[in-house]
Amino acid sequence: MKYMLIMRATEEAVAASADIDFTEIINAMGRFNEEMINAGVLLAGEGLSDPSEGFVVTFTADEDPLVTDGPYGEIHELFNGFWILQVAGRAEAVEWAKKAPLGPGAKLEVRRVTDESDFEDFADNEYIQKEKVWRQEAETK
Repeated sequence: MKYMLIMRATEEAVAASADIDFTEIINAMGRFNEEMINAGVLLAGEGLSDPSEGFVVTFTADEDPLVTDGPYGEIHELFNGFWILQVAGRAEAVEWAKKAPLGPGAKLEVRRVTDESDFEDFADNEYIQKEKVWRQEAETK
């Protein structure tokens, strides 16, 4: 099963990290990533740029989508990076999440990534079939 671990900030986490040398943060994240790579569970993981570089696209019923430049939202609504893990199940995802080198106040949202089994009732759907092919093609690249 795949799980996505989503790093979320809080005011407390931002304040707590302000006093930590950034090299320490990089090294802690690097060690954690290396541990997951060595265990064979890390599929992807990235940090995200500052919210001021981002934007939100809001879809409405009556108008064209609206683009709002960052920063946007409250700190607790933003996420700072993610990992995607391939693990045996929820319990293993929980264990990896608990090992993340995040400081006081940080939150890690963990969500299962859907797969083909979630769409068995739609197995004959054209795009479900195409999705299988797209995934196979991506694996060979």
